[in-house]
Amino acid sequence: MAQTHALQRRGFELGEISIPSTQNKPSKQQIIEAWKSNKAITIPAIAMQDVLQSNTHIQAAHQMMEAMLDGAELADTFEEDAIKQRLLPEFALLASSAEEHDEQGIEKVYFDVEKAGDICADDLWCKASWLSFHDEDASLRFRFSFGMEGFEDVAADPARQLWAGELCERIFPESAIITKNTEILSLLQEILGKEPVFVERIVYFNAPNGGAQFHHDVERGHAGVVFAQLSGSTFWLALDKQTLMDEMINFAKNNAVSDDLKTLIQHREKLSDYMEEQDHAIVEELIDQQPDCISYLIGKGYSHSLQTGDILLLPQQDLDHCVWHSVFTLGDDPGEALSFAVR
Repeated sequence: MAQTHALQRRGFELGEISIPSTQNKPSKQQIIEAWKSNKAITIPAIAMQDVLQSNTHIQAAHQMMEAMLDGAELADTFEEDAIKQRLLPEFALLASSAEEHDEQGIEKVYFDVEKAGDICADDLWCKASWLSFHDEDASLRFRFSFGMEGFEDVAADPARQLWAGELCERIFPESAIITKNTEILSLLQEILGKEPVFVERIVYFNAPNGGAQFHHDVERGHAGVVFAQLSGSTFWLALDKQTLMDEMINFAKNNAVSDDLKTLIQHREKLSDYMEEQDHAIVEELIDQQPDCISYLIGKGYSHSLQTGDILLLPQQDLDHCVWHSVFTLGDDPGEALSFAVR
């Protein structure tokens, strides 16, 4: 039996969607073909058993999220016994900083990795951030990386990439729901032709009225992203960039849109370049804020619904061939999710 949900994000009422109670699991061949065709694909319930086994850690993560919303300092939560014991002996907490230069940033905590008295990886960090500027969106994310944020070439230092991933696993042990799931590993091994490595990890708490607007996750050295829903549920629009441009152009030709958009779609290359700009308000107003356009994309079959235990694969070949995706939180409670890049 289907359930009806309102699509709401950051003050915008974006229509309603109907979510089926069950989804069919795609075959291995369908999954592989989707990835190679730059298409997102949902694999329902593939991680459900692991989610159930990780219930204690997932509950603890929700408690951390609630503590952050109540004003707790991230560094203090990492000093609590359970997390501190998992970080020992390799990870040394060095310092934390309030991210005052970043309006969405909350706090960044820095670590070095020590072995036998020697530092083998330095300047690793976990950063807690708001997902948006909207007062009624309590969505949080915890991102793990290293070096100078915004300038780090993560593909150039695979060793520190791996240690940053290990830091995520120590703080959020439920990371193993992706990294140790034999079925997921087998699928990615066949897709990539080699053993997958999970890097540039983000732990999300998408709250009601929240979720990421349309974007892609292309980064040098990365093949794509694995997203796992550990609690709660989300609704997605996901399609490769070339198809998204086709659909934007088609929608704009047959519906009332701004003069700026009418001008922009006359030149496909300019549209493509504009989408990569940090401020792409003309496109954003169409695909993120106009209910008729969202309804159009849903009607064309580009939607995915994720329930607890589901994963979504998002191939990211390059800037011209990558899955753009938009996320909406469903229900009244925040849900935890993992978003791990695959190298």
